[in-house]
Amino acid sequence: MHKNAPIGVFDSGVGGLTVAREIIRQMPEERIVYFGDTARLPYGSKSRDTIIRYSRQIIRFLRTMDVKAIVIACNTASAYALETVEREYDLPIIGVIEAGAATALRATRNGKIGVIGTEGTVGSGIYTEVMKKMNPDIRVYGKACPLFVPLVEEGLLHDSVTDEIASRYLSELKGRFIDTLVLGCTHYPLLRSTVGRIMGSDVTLVNPAYETALELKSLLEQKDMACMPGSADGDPDKYRFYVSDLADKFTAFATSILPKQVKETKKIDIELY
Repeated sequence: MHKNAPIGVFDSGVGGLTVAREIIRQMPEERIVYFGDTARLPYGSKSRDTIIRYSRQIIRFLRTMDVKAIVIACNTASAYALETVEREYDLPIIGVIEAGAATALRATRNGKIGVIGTEGTVGSGIYTEVMKKMNPDIRVYGKACPLFVPLVEEGLLHDSVTDEIASRYLSELKGRFIDTLVLGCTHYPLLRSTVGRIMGSDVTLVNPAYETALELKSLLEQKDMACMPGSADGDPDKYRFYVSDLADKFTAFATSILPKQVKETKKIDIELY
């Protein structure tokens, strides 16, 4: 695989842009091809078999872009599909769970860690499983927050409705006296200020997007696959964005949170892959 080939990143919608944002910050030389499955979100309420099928289709699409590595920037797809697709494809594929789990274990002081995520991620128990392997004595409390994804997708990041729903979801975890909270969906860092205010300053928030970008950087360096300095200078297609629906809406949202302006998002029929 050519060093200067792009990195593929995919999510159910705009949430994975938090991962893409960290990759851009940590690895400014790298090219990125991003796919948001906006026609079929949310993923959190879908079955394992459905998520695996979606992930295979998206990976087949990304491979037509000659990507050198893929980041599954979705906790639900990481939980349900990563192990399967890792076996099926001959290129590096990483998810967002391992890095976030390891960071939470380093951050906790009292051994009580909360995880918020979609119904699929929390129901899978993947964060508990990963963290228990690292430290069997840890206590992990999961809480599904299914309305967070549609609230983020609608742009209601700072709204009284979001505040009310977040207060209801998080009250259970506050009663567990956790000191660390994993934002276990890549949409959730966009609600970080709201979640942080409700949980209080004594609770450390863990953003797996940041940790995943660092893991990817280390992986590419180890495999001697990092982009050559200056190779993407002046490349108008350095960052390419694709969705399965609502391209204009995605473009506006992406421009609001990424360090670079998104000039165009292309809609594709993902069912063809």
